[in-house]
Amino acid sequence: MREVASMYFTMIAVFLVVLVVALQGTAPRESPFPYTVPLDPQGLLELSWNVSYPLRLVHFQVLVKEPKFGLLFGMSDRGEFENADLAVLWSDGRNSYFGDAWSDEEGQLHMDSQQDYQLLGAHKAPEGLYLLFRRAFSTCDPKDYVIEDGTVHLIYGILEQPVHSLQAINTSAIPTGLQRVQLLKPNISVPELPSDMQSMAITAPDVVIPSQETTYWCYMVELPEKFPKHHIVMYEPVITAGNEALVHHMEVFQCAAEQGSVPGYNGPCDAKMKPAQLNVCRHVLAAWAMGAQAFYYPEEAGLAFGGPGSSRYLRLEIHYHNPLVFKGRRDSSGIRLYYTARLRRYDAGILELGLVYTPVMAIPPGEAEFQLSGYCTDKCTRLALPPAGIRVFASQLHTHLAGRRVVTVLAREGRARRVLNADTHYSPHFQEIRMLKELVPVLPGDELITTCTYNTQDRSRATVGGFGIMEEMCVNYVHYYPQTQLELCKSAVDPGYLRRYFNLVNRFNDEEVCTCPRVSVPQQFASVPWNAFNRDVLRSLYGFAPISVHCNKSSAVRFPGEWEKQPLPEVTELRDAAPRCPPAPAARPPAPVALHLGRGQ
Repeated sequence: MREVASMYFTMIAVFLVVLVVALQGTAPRESPFPYTVPLDPQGLLELSWNVSYPLRLVHFQVLVKEPKFGLLFGMSDRGEFENADLAVLWSDGRNSYFGDAWSDEEGQLHMDSQQDYQLLGAHKAPEGLYLLFRRAFSTCDPKDYVIEDGTVHLIYGILEQPVHSLQAINTSAIPTGLQRVQLLKPNISVPELPSDMQSMAITAPDVVIPSQETTYWCYMVELPEKFPKHHIVMYEPVITAGNEALVHHMEVFQCAAEQGSVPGYNGPCDAKMKPAQLNVCRHVLAAWAMGAQAFYYPEEAGLAFGGPGSSRYLRLEIHYHNPLVFKGRRDSSGIRLYYTARLRRYDAGILELGLVYTPVMAIPPGEAEFQLSGYCTDKCTRLALPPAGIRVFASQLHTHLAGRRVVTVLAREGRARRVLNADTHYSPHFQEIRMLKELVPVLPGDELITTCTYNTQDRSRATVGGFGIMEEMCVNYVHYYPQTQLELCKSAVDPGYLRRYFNLVNRFNDEEVCTCPRVSVPQQFASVPWNAFNRDVLRSLYGFAPISVHCNKSSAVRFPGEWEKQPLPEVTELRDAAPRCPPAPAARPPAPVALHLGRGQ
């Protein structure tokens, strides 16, 4: 009777979720949970979810395909089990319990006095155990994680033995892992697709996934000769069955037209035998990351490829994440492009914002948080944008391995007006083109400021800007229409002021920093003794020194004008809205919810 009652209330809970979704329009009608990802590499844990923006809630469904004695599921800053916010299901061998918990700096679990993971139901099925619960975006509980628009690091743990209490769970002694997703997907309806739409699958040619944790695989594709201009209107992932937990993210790049022919290649992106010409293949056509669905262009715009002035050569890049070091797994994953010969009203464009790829922008070693900002100035947008401006509909943030946070702010008339895109839990291992919740107009005279925060605590030398994976970038690729001649709007500190910095370091330190022209900037940074004074002065330099602005056309030529030694834009910062929290309820002892899932498990 207990099990029948449990299933009855579970069915009611699921019905209510479907009803809420239908009323709020947060998911397609055919599925109450439109988003699904595997949590673990074996695919034994499957997470599905939906989002209700009016109610500011996320509904979660976890499928445990091989139930044991419990599950930990939650969120933390970087995927660690310390200072984490958790929903916990555990069994003492006779009964099962569910509760909202948090972990301290040692990873010890504690029942939360405010139970914000709300259980809606749990039941067993032939495919496994379903656990259904919900959570508000923000709970005003200091122990809870705030669910934001960017990347969320989901963590999980599997209890393989019964435990007599929540406090008895030792997170360091159980199988654990993490998965990165964007939980708060934008609520955007799917546009109508053209009747003449064609498709092109750009996939790996039956690759043997290397038996190592991380691999970036590159494969060159050539379009047919005289391939005419088309508009890409959507794209979607093509994942080889069984590899859903190994294919982490994928991108399709178009090569620079000026390069001419590019040799074929199929192999690791960091291999010494990789042709150098592949480095010019950096124009992003499509990007997908685990958890993302198909990407649709607005009905009025499409991304042009093919035709005169467009390279025929494309590079597919796949990030394989193989932490269990599987051997012999073959893969033919990739991205399928959908395109039309009936050109839409607008060509979509891609504009690079942020920092120029140059070593003059550097991060000292041992820094927990070090910020660098790149500027697209009002002078550039006034000169390069049409009178009616452009409309930004999507954005892809990008750094290398030291990046931790990225934000682009739009400023007008000296005041920050809105955040164009932000990811406060950014991971360089999870990059995708993300649709914005609404079109963002950018007008002539606007400024776009992209700020990246880096962590170099694991490094002993300065990290300079550049193309190498151990060098750094700070980029926001914004997708917009109508396309303009402006392809890059970025900045870097004036080199003359950096030379003054090195001279100052020479004067105030016993060690000599050579500032001779024959010594490169990376070499000069490598010789800096990184004491507190030298760190603070460099941070201050980047905060006041004039900048070199790159206001570039697609030909890599700057628009006419004076772009060196430009003053740093002065912008009034945006104020963070303080959360509105109701008065805290009277404290009461927290208690888990008892479940009846059958004896033992």
